[in-house]
Amino acid sequence: MKNYTASERTFFIVLVMLVIVSCLAIFLPQGIYTPKKELPTSKINIAVFNAVAVIFVYGGLGLAGLRLSRKIGFTDMWESGINNKQRFLIPAVIGFALGAVFIVGDIIFGKFHGFGSLPHPPFPLSIAASFTAGFGEEMIFRLFFVSFWVWLISGVFLKNRFQDEIFWGVSAVSAAFFAVSHFPVMMVLYDFKSISEIPQILMVEIILLNGLLSLFTAYYFRKYGYLAAVGIHFWADIVWHVLWGLK
Repeated sequence: MKNYTASERTFFIVLVMLVIVSCLAIFLPQGIYTPKKELPTSKINIAVFNAVAVIFVYGGLGLAGLRLSRKIGFTDMWESGINNKQRFLIPAVIGFALGAVFIVGDIIFGKFHGFGSLPHPPFPLSIAASFTAGFGEEMIFRLFFVSFWVWLISGVFLKNRFQDEIFWGVSAVSAAFFAVSHFPVMMVLYDFKSISEIPQILMVEIILLNGLLSLFTAYYFRKYGYLAAVGIHFWADIVWHVLWGLK
């Protein structure tokens, strides 16, 4: 580990924690997320598959994104010019605020699409889900996706020009992909047979709320580093899934 930077060592620690939590989550009560059909294999086998997927997919893409983010000048995870208030406290405050926005938005949209409040994982699965979403999804959608495409388009093709414009364009695409990635879960929970069956107002809610979260995490990922993006996402989910989910 001596040849790795402090940020890379932190990344490996995060990856190990992500593996552990994602595996433990398999054995927690699933509530409405309980599969309607019998699992094709044991929970232990599923946990092992999850661990392998996290290590190779999240780990591989995340590490590549971490190194690319430094190459294009994004703030490093432990950048000396960034203090812990910027790295942890400000993202936590923003995350709490966004969690409140999710709650208000869900109440408003729920009156129009007829499904009421969106479902949440049961406690304590909601804590594990918030952890894996905060660290894992930011690893894929911001640390890798944003860094890779900004590096490729601005850094390689455009010779380090128009980075701001490319960053926001890529961040918008990342936000769209992140929001749409929630559609399959909605299909399973509400027994929709295809995406076309999802009510448009429900689609708007999912895209608007998750898109908003994505743009905030992308901005602070670039400004204060990966841990800031994680903090925003994690605390937003704690408010949204854990606290609001307990109601």
